[in-house]
Amino acid sequence: MPAPSGLPGNSRTLRAHRRRPLTALALTLAAATLLTGCFAGTGTGADTGARSGPGSAGADGRLRVAMMQPPRSGLSPLTDDAFKLSRWSTAETLVRLDRDGNAEPALATDWRQTGPTWTFTLRDDVTFHDGTPLTAEAVVRSLTTAAKASPKPRILDGVTLTARATGPRTVTVTTGTADPLVPQRLSSPQLSILAAKAYRGRTVNPVGAGTGPFVLVRAEGTASATLDRYDAYWGGRAKAVGIDVRYVPDGTARAAALRAGEADIVEAVPVSQARLLDPELVTEVPMPRTNTLYLNTRTGPFRDPALRAAAREAVDARALVAGVYEGRADVAGGLLGPALPWAAELRAPVRRPHAPAAPRGATVTIGTFTDRAELPEVAQLLQQQLEKAGFTVKLDVREYAAIEADALAGKFDAFVLSRATVLDSGDPAAYLYSDFAGDGSFNIAQLADPAVDRALAAATGTATGDSRRRAVIAAEAAVLATDAAVPMLHERVIQGDAAHVVDAAHDPRERELVTVDTHVR
Repeated sequence: MPAPSGLPGNSRTLRAHRRRPLTALALTLAAATLLTGCFAGTGTGADTGARSGPGSAGADGRLRVAMMQPPRSGLSPLTDDAFKLSRWSTAETLVRLDRDGNAEPALATDWRQTGPTWTFTLRDDVTFHDGTPLTAEAVVRSLTTAAKASPKPRILDGVTLTARATGPRTVTVTTGTADPLVPQRLSSPQLSILAAKAYRGRTVNPVGAGTGPFVLVRAEGTASATLDRYDAYWGGRAKAVGIDVRYVPDGTARAAALRAGEADIVEAVPVSQARLLDPELVTEVPMPRTNTLYLNTRTGPFRDPALRAAAREAVDARALVAGVYEGRADVAGGLLGPALPWAAELRAPVRRPHAPAAPRGATVTIGTFTDRAELPEVAQLLQQQLEKAGFTVKLDVREYAAIEADALAGKFDAFVLSRATVLDSGDPAAYLYSDFAGDGSFNIAQLADPAVDRALAAATGTATGDSRRRAVIAAEAAVLATDAAVPMLHERVIQGDAAHVVDAAHDPRERELVTVDTHVR
C-alpha cells in the first residue's frame, strides 16, 4: 500500500492546512483508515504472519516502522538514503560514534595515524549478507566508489581520499592533507561498506549486501522496504525477527498509525500530533538540528547584504517556537544548538558589517517542503513577519524530493530548511563546510565569501579537542556575519514507540532507530 501523500505545494492549500479542530480530527481518522492493513503479512521469514490489528503487540516478532521520507536515490549509500540503511541496522561503517562524538570500533577494531595516512585493522569475523567475507579489498571498493562519486558524499566535501589494501585485514586511508577527522568521517553512513554485488553498473544497490543484524531483502521504491534478521551477524543475533518499513510522508498519518496500532515505531512525529498521543508513547530529545532560513547571496534581492540584514531583523524566532512548535523547540542562539553545549559557552556576539535597509516592497520567494510537517507553517509565519517588515513574499512548498534540486540550484530567494548540524561526522565543521563553503555541495545560500572560506579551512584543519571547537565557533561567526543564514530554532526529536516496543533507539544524530536489541514484547 503506498504511503499517503504530503501536503499540496502552494500557499493557497497551505492556508487551508490550518483548519478547525473538527476537520483535523476527520483528517486524522481518514489517515488511520489509509494506514490500516499496510503492515499486515509483509515479512518474508518463516516466523511472519498477519497482525491481528491494534494492540497485537508484535505477535510475529517483527517491527513495523513508519518513516517520514521515502528514498530519493534508490537507497544508494552515497546519498542521504544511507541514513535509512543505518537506522535499520543493515549497513555498517568502519567506525561508529559514541554519545560525545568520539570514534569507536565497528567493522574496524583499531586505527593509527601517520601524517595524512590512517591504517585501519578489520574484524576477522564479519560476513556480508550474501555470505562473502569482509576483506580489505571490499573496504577499498566501497571507499573508492564513494571518493570517486559525482557528486561526492557530503562527508567528503573538500577532502581528497584514497584507500589501499595493505594486507588481508588492513586498509590505509590517505587524504590530501593531514586530516584529524578521518575516523569520524568514516563513521558516516554514506561511507557504509557493502559487498561486491552492490556495485554493478552506475548505481549502488544495497539489497542483500550489508553486514548488519538485519538483511535488506526487498526495497519497493518509495512505498516500502522489508528486512529480515541476519542470524550470522558478527555482533550477535538480533532480538527482532525483522522490520517492515512503510514511508509515510504525511505526519498526521504517521501519528494515526501509532494510535491505531498499525505501527510500532514512528519517526518524526509532528509537534501538532505529539499532544494527541499518549505521553507514555512519546520520547522527546534535544537534537543537533537547526531550522534555518537560508538567503540567496548570489541572485535576487538578497544579493544585497543590507536586505539580508533586514530579513534577519524581521524574523521573530520566539513566535515560531511558541506558535508552530508549541514550545517543543529552542530559540537559536547560533547555527549550533543545545545538543552541543560547548557552542554556547564559546560563542561571542557576532559583528555584522551591514546595517539593515528598508525592503521597499522587494519581492522574494521562500521555498520549503512538506515532509517535515512544521516547515510549511514556519514559512507562513515568516511570510507574515517579512511582509510586516516591508517585503513582498511568495511561497513555494513541495515535497522534498521535488524541491531539493531547485534549492541547490539557487532558484529561490530564501529557503527554510531543517538541517542536522552533526549528521555526518559527529563534528559540525563538516556541516558548516558543506553548507557555506564556496565549493560546498549543499550551499543553498550560494555563498562565496573568502573570509568564510578561510575560517572553514582553519576549522577543518584543526586537531580535535578544545582548539577545534573554538575554530568551529569562529567559522560559525564568519557565516553569521554575512547574514547568508538566519538560524531560527533548534528542533527536538519526537519519536513514537508503541507500549510493547523495547529498546528502540532515540538518537539525536538520527543514525540509529532499530538496533540489535530492539524488539516487541
